[in-house]
Amino acid sequence: MLTTLWATVRNGKIELLDLTELPEGTKAIVTLLPDDETDFWLQSSQTSLDTIWDNAEDEVYAQLILNS
Repeated sequence: MLTTLWATVRNGKIELLDLTELPEGTKAIVTLLPDDETDFWLQSSQTSLDTIWDNAEDEVYAQLILNS
């Protein structure tokens, strides 16, 4: 299971924002966020939104709306 933990960098070290127990040797992937996180989250969510909204199955509903 993947867990997301928020952190900041201070004096070259990654510091978790919330206290949590991590077993020694836990592997981690660090993703650097831009200062303006809004752009990051908008771009990250765009793929999911495109998958949900841009699919052939929904064309059936679009046709029903147009024909009503």
